[in-house]
Amino acid sequence: MGHGGKYRVCVIVGTRAEAIKLAPVILELGQHRQAVETLVVTTAQHRDMLSQGLDAFGIKPHVDLGLAVPNKQALADFTARAMLALSSCFSELRPDLVLVQGDTTTVLSAALAAHYLGIPVGHIEAGLRSGNMRNPFPEELNRRLASVVADLHFAPTETARENLRREGVADDRVIVTGNTIVDALRRMPRKGTFDESRLAALPWEKRRVVLCTVHRRENIGEPLANVCRAIAELATMHSETHFVLPVHPNPRVHETIHDELSGLPRVELLDPLGYSDLVELLRRSEFAMTDSGGIQEECASLGKPVLVLRRNTDRPEVIASGFGCMVGTETLAIVDTATRLLDDYREIEAMTLEENPFGDGLAAQRIVQSIMRRAPRHAGAPPVSEGPALLPTRRAVER
Repeated sequence: MGHGGKYRVCVIVGTRAEAIKLAPVILELGQHRQAVETLVVTTAQHRDMLSQGLDAFGIKPHVDLGLAVPNKQALADFTARAMLALSSCFSELRPDLVLVQGDTTTVLSAALAAHYLGIPVGHIEAGLRSGNMRNPFPEELNRRLASVVADLHFAPTETARENLRREGVADDRVIVTGNTIVDALRRMPRKGTFDESRLAALPWEKRRVVLCTVHRRENIGEPLANVCRAIAELATMHSETHFVLPVHPNPRVHETIHDELSGLPRVELLDPLGYSDLVELLRRSEFAMTDSGGIQEECASLGKPVLVLRRNTDRPEVIASGFGCMVGTETLAIVDTATRLLDDYREIEAMTLEENPFGDGLAAQRIVQSIMRRAPRHAGAPPVSEGPALLPTRRAVER
């Protein structure tokens, strides 16, 4: 302890997805400045996309380690550089708690660096499991290793809690909070138009739109090419529908998508979108096709169907609630399933009958209340409550 009697929390952010899901926690921690000093540390694992996520919530990092190196993002290289940089950073800042979110290489590096220095680790979105160490890769490994060293496990759902329990994590170290993606969405109001001019120019009154994203490491190569061929076929078959693809900056992803889809009518290839544009696009889309875990959660929270372009899922709640359908990466399966939804709106309605499985949008409050119970009581500060009770099936975000 130290830092003028305040409990110092370092929040580690590497990618846009982490920024979006950690933003509500950072903002909630900011409500407790009397007792907590919050420092945002970025590795800049994905520089431009990370900035989009932080900017959407008006958050400025206190420390930017700037570790991204163009065309040199091999896992071992980034992990080694991140661990060294974060170890030095933690030694200088001497935090009382390090907060990480999810399953990126930044999460693994920060959790290990903190553990080596004897600093407690809080893991937000803990307990997700696919059961396959190579799919998703390296995310499944990252989050399992983070769970081994974490002191506090903030599980988004009961399913995630059960996964941790089976791995021997003590019940008193697991707090079921809901998913902070719902909190983030609640902070994103509806927009009348888009910042991205090509989205604003789409004939929204005349055409339907499907959001498509694909970027996972295990899908690079033939699976990604198969997905692109499915989108090309769907665009040919459904002249009333636009397919919008924000293209991930990974060079191998970018090259395949542009080789397969560039110049096709009704296929819009865009640079990565700002978060408010992405959310508005999703709200206006018929459904999404994606291999992104975050977009699966956003679809369920916004009441949109999602076709999951993966062979397995670490978010079974999306499938169990009906919002998601596992279609894999085979061209024919994607075309058949998407066509069924485009040809019959009752199929879309049937996928959106259940409630959001990711909670009520109060996850950040539960996380911060748990952290505050570890912080020293500041003179004049009110006692810390237990936080709001979890309402896991309430629809929290309007379409």
